[in-house]
Amino acid sequence: MKASKTEWLFFDLGSTLIDETAVYARRVRETVSGSDVSAAEFDAAMQRFFAQGLDGYREALACFHLSKTPWHSEDERPYDGCAAVLNTLRARGYRLGVIANQQPGTAQRLAQWDLLQHFDVIAASAELGVEKPDPAIFRWALREAGCEPENAVMVGDRIDNDILPAKALGMQTVRILSGPFAAYRPPDDPADRTIRSLSELSDLF
Repeated sequence: MKASKTEWLFFDLGSTLIDETAVYARRVRETVSGSDVSAAEFDAAMQRFFAQGLDGYREALACFHLSKTPWHSEDERPYDGCAAVLNTLRARGYRLGVIANQQPGTAQRLAQWDLLQHFDVIAASAELGVEKPDPAIFRWALREAGCEPENAVMVGDRIDNDILPAKALGMQTVRILSGPFAAYRPPDDPADRTIRSLSELSDLF
C-alpha cells in the first residue's frame, strides 16, 4: 500500500494509538458498583456486543439497566512503540493528523504523552462540535491539511466510525485489530488493509 500519491495519514486515537484497557476496566468496576451485577458479568456482556460491532459499553448498560459512569482519560496510555512508528512515518515524508471522538483537551493529552509534535492537524470532536461517523469531521481535517481524499489514509480500529465514513469520502483505509472492537470480524472487511498492530504500519508506508 505504499502508494506514491499518499501524502497524509490520519489516525484515530482510542484503541488505535492509545491503549484504553485500564479505562474500560475502571469504568466497568464503577458502573457495577452498588448493583447486583458483577464486573465479570458486565464485561462478558460488553465483549459480546463489541464482537457484533456494537458499542459494547452502551449496549451492556441497557442490558443490565445501569447508568453511565465517567470516562477517565487519565488512565489512557500510548501503545508501546507508538512514538517510534510516528517518527518513522514522518521521516518517510508523510504528514500526520488526528481524526478522533475525544473529550475536551485532546492536544493537551497528546502533549503530555509527548506525541503532539508529530501531528499537523488535530480534528477532535469536543472542540469541533461534530463527531465520527459524521463526514463533516473528516472534511474539516482534509481542508485543514489541504489534502484531497484520495491522497489521504484513515487509520483506526472501528469499521463504523473510521473505515466506512473515510471510504465514503474516497480516502484509503487501514483497520488495526486492537482494543475491544478487534473481536468484530465481518465476513466482508471493508478496510483496504487490516493489520494486527500499529508497528505493521511501517511495512505499508
